[in-house]
Amino acid sequence: MTWATFLGNALDTNVGGIAFFGIFLSLTVFLIGQYLFKISNGFFLFQPLFFGMVLGIFILWLMAKWFNVTPTYFYQAAYKPGGDILFWFLNPATIAFAIPLYRRNDIVKRFWLEIVLSLIVGMIISLFAIYGVSKLFGLNNVMISSMMTQAATTAIAMPVAGAIGGNTAVTAMACILNAVIIYALATFLIKVFRLNADPIGAGLGLGTAGHAVGTAKAVQLGSIQGSMASIAVVIVSIVVDLVVPTFARLVGLV
Repeated sequence: MTWATFLGNALDTNVGGIAFFGIFLSLTVFLIGQYLFKISNGFFLFQPLFFGMVLGIFILWLMAKWFNVTPTYFYQAAYKPGGDILFWFLNPATIAFAIPLYRRNDIVKRFWLEIVLSLIVGMIISLFAIYGVSKLFGLNNVMISSMMTQAATTAIAMPVAGAIGGNTAVTAMACILNAVIIYALATFLIKVFRLNADPIGAGLGLGTAGHAVGTAKAVQLGSIQGSMASIAVVIVSIVVDLVVPTFARLVGLV
């Protein structure tokens, strides 16, 4: 019996165990990244979300080689059942952004029009920028569709990208890379754009560009920054959900 046959039989007869494997692997690589991130004093390459993703992919590739099956087959059959369970929790986790928003709703009530308009205008400009840069680099329609939704948090970006013909795996990678880069450069960018004295602008920027990871960074900076980052994640996700499919049709992606 080959390893591939053994693996196939195991997958067919032990669905619960296979789901546990995906969950266990995800938590393990995340905790390893969290530990390394802590002892390295926040070195951005050890950011748990990014490091866990890279390490998890590498482990799946090694295991696929061990079982003599294609990495894609191993991912779909062995990892995805448990991964889908974890992915389901992204939706309620996204709703949790309402907590810091509620704590500083006085700021939202005071500047709600400026906040909403700035996020909508910025989002629309970013769509044209992403489309233009993608065309400049010669990306095909599938890749462009995958990149169009990266401004939204992963839980929103992936299904919208899939609906307009994009590759959700590429979308997830783009969202995570955005978040890691923003987390690493947050202090520098705030200084460059002179947002030290503007907690509202700093929070909106971190939430828009960095999603959940950017919001975590914003919360570290202060309650106003955290609440603004939260509202940025929510509003940008709504705009992406409503605007991107229409934009994709206008430019001929779908």
